[in-house]
Amino acid sequence: MPGRGQPARELVIITGLSGSGKGTVLRCLEDLGYFAVDNLPIGLIPKFAELALGSEAIARAALVVDIREGQALKRFPGLYEKLRHKMSCRLLFLEADDDVLIRRFSETRRPHPLGAATSVSESIALERKQLKAIQALADQTVNTTEFTVHDLRRLMADSFRRQTSSSLAVRVLSFGFRHGVPPDADLVFDVRFLPNPNYVPEFKPLTGRNPKVARYIRGFPQTAEFMDKATDMLAFLLPHYKREGKTYLTIAFGCTGGHHRSVMIAAEIARRLQRAGYAVKSADRDVRKRV
Repeated sequence: MPGRGQPARELVIITGLSGSGKGTVLRCLEDLGYFAVDNLPIGLIPKFAELALGSEAIARAALVVDIREGQALKRFPGLYEKLRHKMSCRLLFLEADDDVLIRRFSETRRPHPLGAATSVSESIALERKQLKAIQALADQTVNTTEFTVHDLRRLMADSFRRQTSSSLAVRVLSFGFRHGVPPDADLVFDVRFLPNPNYVPEFKPLTGRNPKVARYIRGFPQTAEFMDKATDMLAFLLPHYKREGKTYLTIAFGCTGGHHRSVMIAAEIARRLQRAGYAVKSADRDVRKRV
């Protein structure tokens, strides 16, 4: 354990699907002061962790482990389980939708690491299967489908920037169930039980951040009751997450399209959490999508 005034020592292992942004995350962590290594052989991870985190000059280290390891990757789950009992470890898994991964490979003109003998889509399917056991161990899963490089860097900076041991960074997200549940959400609230402003002609082209739309949604008694109950639940849950060592939490609110109800509720809950002293970032995932 670090002494008083010494930084907590931490090893972050980045893994996930090829093309999901692992290199971007590693470079971001390096910019944040992590000692960063890409594609370290599985067998060297315990020794690397021992030497790196035993050095006075290195407080935090990050490395990438992925499908390039080949058959040795099967040893990783057992190795990680042993490692996390010896030191502070965090396993970050990155993924993205298949069509986005295929497009990224097409744009970069790079072959998939599993080889050019099969199609990219077949390689992605095989990679998902081989990484399934590792993903089950992840402390945080991030789907980068909707992220630009800059979005991903901002998210990682918010998540990994130096914080006190008692801090918890919270991301409040609105989304539309029509477009799928965010795979990186830790808590999901369904607000489709609220009356839908989409059926009011003047509100249809607007979003839940518009004062008129927000006032309409707030006008129903079940809205206030839900927000109060959700706030009470989060006030109970968040301190427990902090005590368990979680440093980053994504809370998602979903309605049908992700334009009105979820947007308004997410904005209000974010304000309440900020007033309670939490570091909160907000995002409206589907507000620009129209079907």
